[in-house]
Amino acid sequence: MPEPVEKSLVRMLEFCTQKQKVLSKNIANIGTENYNREDVKFKDILDENMGGELKTTNAKHFASAEGHGPENPIEIVEDNTKDRISGINNVDIDTEMAEMAENTLKFKFAAKKMGDYYRNIQNVIKNGAGR
Repeated sequence: MPEPVEKSLVRMLEFCTQKQKVLSKNIANIGTENYNREDVKFKDILDENMGGELKTTNAKHFASAEGHGPENPIEIVEDNTKDRISGINNVDIDTEMAEMAENTLKFKFAAKKMGDYYRNIQNVIKNGAGR
């Protein structure tokens, strides 16, 4: 059974919040010698959960993503590449700013969808209570 929409949106919001913190830390440390940028891993699980329901017709077919993986799939990883892009460390301000802009759009999308979800529930409750 696929993950409920509400839970997927909450996980996406949590991911975006953590990603924003990591990107901010990278930008703040752009002048710190030998600092290794960090990144957040989550995309594969996000794609599985946001990609729609997985349908199977046989028990030997692929199983759904539910029940697989840790409860909190967000992982902060250190980028150990030796490229010293800025001359001081491996933080590239252009890349970090582009990722921050992309992350902001993802957060806004998930927040809007979460609001729509609760508005729909509220409408159902209001319309159902009047009968």
